[in-house]
Amino acid sequence: MQVLQTALQTGEGFIKVTGEVGTGKTLICRKLINELPSKFHCAYLPNPYLTPTELRWAVASELGLKYASNIDQQQLTGLIQQQLLALSAHGHAIVLVLDEAQALPDDSLEALRLFTNLETETRKLLQVVLFAQPELDERLKRQEFRQLRQRITFSYNLRPLTLDETDAYIRHRLAIAGRAGEALFTSRETRKIAHASRGIPRLINILAHKALLLSFGEGAACVQNSHINAAIQDTEDASSRRLWSWKWLPFLALMTLVFGLGLQHFFKDVV
Repeated sequence: MQVLQTALQTGEGFIKVTGEVGTGKTLICRKLINELPSKFHCAYLPNPYLTPTELRWAVASELGLKYASNIDQQQLTGLIQQQLLALSAHGHAIVLVLDEAQALPDDSLEALRLFTNLETETRKLLQVVLFAQPELDERLKRQEFRQLRQRITFSYNLRPLTLDETDAYIRHRLAIAGRAGEALFTSRETRKIAHASRGIPRLINILAHKALLLSFGEGAACVQNSHINAAIQDTEDASSRRLWSWKWLPFLALMTLVFGLGLQHFFKDVV
C-alpha cells in the first residue's frame, strides 16, 4: 500500500503489483480503491479480458462518458481525452485500476500503453495500476513490450508468507474474531500449515478454517495434529510434502563427504 500510495501521489504512469494466486492481490486492489483520496477519480476494470475496442468502451464508461453507439474508435478516443482533460481541470487525478491484468490480450496491452501518452505539460492525464499474476512479468520480457516495460516506474511482488509471518497471521485473524486466552494452534500445527500452504494466505485461511471445524466437531479444546492432517488431505492445492529444512544440512554434508571419499578411492583403484 505504501508503494502504491507513493507512486500515485507522484503521478507515475504505470504501476505494477504481481503475485501468485491467493497472495492477496484483489484484497489490496479493493483496499486501494476504498482508500484513494478524494482528489482521485478511479476507473476500475475487474475483468480486463477485452479487445482494444472493448477496452476503450470500458474506460469511457468508467469515466462517465455519454456517447452514441455508432461513433468510431478515433472519435471515442478523442472523447476520452476530452473527459480526462475536463476531470484534470477540476483537480482530479485519474487512475485506471485493472485486476487480473495478465488476462489482457497483447494488442490490448499496447492500447493501454497508448492511453498513457495522453498528458498535459505538467502531468499525465491517466495513471494505470496493474494487479496481475507472474505470467504478466514473463510476457513483458518480450521485445515487443519493451516500450510498456520501460514505462512501469513502480513495481512490487507479493511473496508468500514466511513461517513466522504465518504464525502471526493466524494469531491476528483469531484475535480479530474474538479469540482470547490460550492459543488454538501450537507452533507445530502452525508450521505444518505454513509448509502445506507454501505461505499462500488463501490456503492458510482454508486449512485453518477446516482444522477449526474438525476441532469443533470433536469437541476438542484446541486444534490437534490430526485435524491439520485431515485438512491438508481435503484440500487439493495443499502440499503434504515436507519443505526443505536446515536441520538436514549436516546430514547432507556428511553424505556428500562420504560419497566424495568413496569416489576418490574408486579412482585410485582404477589408476
